[in-house]
Amino acid sequence: MTTPAPRPYPVHWEADVVLRDGGIAHIRPIGPGDAQRLVDFYEQVSDESKYYRFFAPYPRLSDRDVHRFTHHDYDDRVGLAATIGDEFIATVRYDRIDAEGRPASGDAYRAEVAFLVQDSHQGRGVASALLEHIGAVARERGILRFIAEVLPANRKMVKVFTDAGYTQQRSFTDGVVHLELDLEPTEASVQVMRAREHRAEARSVQRLLTPRSVAVIGASRRPGGVGRTLLRNLVAGGFTGRVHAVNRSFPEGESTLDGVRAHRDVAGIPEPVDLAIIAVPAENVPAAVAACGEHGVQGLVVVTAGYAESGPEGRERQRELVRQARSYGMRVIGPNAFGIVNTAAGVRLNASLSPEVPATGRLGLFTQSGAIGIALLSGLHRRGAGLSSFVSAGNRADVSGNDLLQFWQDDPDTDAVLMYLESFGNPRKFTRLAKRTAASKPVVVVKGALHSGTTPAGHAVSPTRIPDSTVSALFRQAGVIRVDTVTELLDVGLLLSFQPIPRGGRVAILGNSDSLGLLTYDAALTAGLRPTAPLDLTTSAGPADFRTALTAALADDGSDAVVVTAIPRVGCEDAPDPESGDDPALARALRAAAAGSGKPVVVAHLALETMADRLGAPLPEAASEASVAEPAQARVPAYPAADRAVRALAEAVEYARWRQAAETPGRVPQFTDIEESAAAADVARLLDAGETEGEQGVVLDEAAAAALLGRYGITVRSALPAPGIGAALAAAGRLGYPVALKTTAPHLRHRADLGGVRLDLADEGDLRRAYEELTARLGKPEELLLVVQAMAPRGVDTVVRATVDPAVGAVLSFGLAGAPSELLGDTSHRLVPATDRDAAELVRSIKAAPLLFGWRGSEPVDTAALEELLLRVSLLVDDLPEVVAVDLEPVVVAARGLTVLGASVRLDRPPARTDLGPRALSSF
Repeated sequence: MTTPAPRPYPVHWEADVVLRDGGIAHIRPIGPGDAQRLVDFYEQVSDESKYYRFFAPYPRLSDRDVHRFTHHDYDDRVGLAATIGDEFIATVRYDRIDAEGRPASGDAYRAEVAFLVQDSHQGRGVASALLEHIGAVARERGILRFIAEVLPANRKMVKVFTDAGYTQQRSFTDGVVHLELDLEPTEASVQVMRAREHRAEARSVQRLLTPRSVAVIGASRRPGGVGRTLLRNLVAGGFTGRVHAVNRSFPEGESTLDGVRAHRDVAGIPEPVDLAIIAVPAENVPAAVAACGEHGVQGLVVVTAGYAESGPEGRERQRELVRQARSYGMRVIGPNAFGIVNTAAGVRLNASLSPEVPATGRLGLFTQSGAIGIALLSGLHRRGAGLSSFVSAGNRADVSGNDLLQFWQDDPDTDAVLMYLESFGNPRKFTRLAKRTAASKPVVVVKGALHSGTTPAGHAVSPTRIPDSTVSALFRQAGVIRVDTVTELLDVGLLLSFQPIPRGGRVAILGNSDSLGLLTYDAALTAGLRPTAPLDLTTSAGPADFRTALTAALADDGSDAVVVTAIPRVGCEDAPDPESGDDPALARALRAAAAGSGKPVVVAHLALETMADRLGAPLPEAASEASVAEPAQARVPAYPAADRAVRALAEAVEYARWRQAAETPGRVPQFTDIEESAAAADVARLLDAGETEGEQGVVLDEAAAAALLGRYGITVRSALPAPGIGAALAAAGRLGYPVALKTTAPHLRHRADLGGVRLDLADEGDLRRAYEELTARLGKPEELLLVVQAMAPRGVDTVVRATVDPAVGAVLSFGLAGAPSELLGDTSHRLVPATDRDAAELVRSIKAAPLLFGWRGSEPVDTAALEELLLRVSLLVDDLPEVVAVDLEPVVVAARGLTVLGASVRLDRPPARTDLGPRALSSF
């Protein structure tokens, strides 16, 4: 009997995790080199915790114990440790056992599991994180169930198991709580994991944005330097905590810089430091990070450049930066970051390179680009909008937009989120988090670097094959407001910051210019809104006229929003000089009328350059107090063009519709005729039989594809091969006339425009002529791969597809068949699993949808059957992850029913579902 070769060290089990308090721990397998670390760890554990672990006094580990707990085969015996720095803070171990509880190997699917957490780290969620990871390891090794025995007094550990969300059995025997956990992820366990991830990541960002003390490392006495600029901005911004300047060139002894204490190194700071801003040359950053870690700093903002954006060496330097910082439990914003801002009155943190920041407000802002960050901060400041917090993450090697979404979702100081993104580290997670956040507050995104064909410098992200149009569709499904430019981001952000969300798309238009009103009306129609005829107040209308008309429009139950158009007043006694570009009385009237209406008001103005400033100016301090002399005033967004005002309003209306629909979400239907188990067996057999050495995946032949689809209630109309005219005639006789003759050669497939299809062949003569024409024009029969197929009822030709992208997951797509739809990109997309509502929206969201609903007097087709087909395809790829591509083309949708005339299915070994695995920070 030969002994199996030992498994190599499983490096893929290593992970960084965010703990409950926002700190970081590193999880990794325990190996023989950890003997002394284990001994040191055990010595720091209390006698009580040792008793809970071993059910008896156990003051120290014997040499045999140390050997046993550090030597594993990474299969039947596995140990993981949670570490900070070079020290263990917790361990977990499983041992495979048989049904009788004896040590086992091979096919045994049970394992006994036990934890030990250092007392000073209990309550941080370490054991819960270790359970997720040891559970994933066990599933990878074929273990399906954990057995745990816990003393009743060890309530914390009992809670770790019972709160995990796994299917479990619990009993009490001989004074011990006996727990059995099924390790297959359940909906409950995934929700528990995601809730813990949300709380931990939100807390980690909160620690970065609300420090009590900040050290600027690299602040020199030379004016204009990056470090000195950061220090001055911190002090000038009125930071409420303590600030320290650090530079090894400072003289020995006490000194100050810009009024704050100056130190030669972090170790010399005589108090804890929560946040360090690092602005030293890249070669000096590792020493600075080590000093921060040793001092107990909680987080870093690294503004230093020279990392992944500079090439391969810089990319490795960036990876090492993240590894080093996380080993000390610190999160990193950057490198190459512009900085962070928190305008809360109790913090007032400007740890950025921007000397001016917007006032306190309700917008959260995230950017990856420093230059775009400057533009957005300046634009918000100029237009009077306020911020709650701002993060410009640079290369975002650690903290990303996903982390900020976790924080802003529950942040009471943030009502809307604005994001400028150049890349996605985890698109599947971003979509999930954005959808959850958008349910309570709007998320507006502008995606840069659309057409460069490459990932922006410094961004280490996984490649994705999905086109940008698909990303837009997935954003819409998640409730994300996607805009095309930074200007539009500001326009929409301004509206969301100043005004309530509209209840619908009915828009009243009023103003003192008939022409501008008509332009606004046309823009509203184009944007999909429902405008009323513009009310022309004439150029002689005064502020009182505007206020009366606006008050009436807002009180009208037939309107959901109002667009006010304004040009310089003419013919009024109190009209300001038209050359001044100002009208303070009009601005006051509009602000007063808009106050408290509950409906949004936007203003489109021409030749009134200061109107935006007047309407968006912050309310005076006394505005919160009741005043008879000065009525309540609203802040109103103003735009120098009608189309910009209408576009911002249209985005808010679309978001409101999504949010209303999200209150009653769709459902994923279950069909009783689906044979999931049989389909899974077919897939496994076909994959094993079809894969060849060196190549993975297999494209099913037509018969196998039709059989697999049939397991899910999808019928593909059979097509009989016609290698010669005799075979074609025989096939037609078998199927019955009328028939279709078509090519299935790859270069001609689905190319009706090339003449490779002949329809409605009523008899033998028609079929002979069609066969002769095709072979004479396009090639020999063996080249064309001709087939004969019974004619389907007349209808609209459509295409249904499902594809799997490693980063995003399975995507369901729908469009009409033919070159025009392909050229125009008229295809709709939804993430799988699709709900009944998703299927209905897929059918209706393409531009050519009217062709399905009786356009120009044609008979409407059976969209209910089409929606059912979409849902069946969605279930197929969701149930069977090995099905990585399904292509149904054409699908002819008739007045009653539909016919699938062609089908292609591709199988492959599925990529790992990272969203179902244990929570872990991305590794760059």
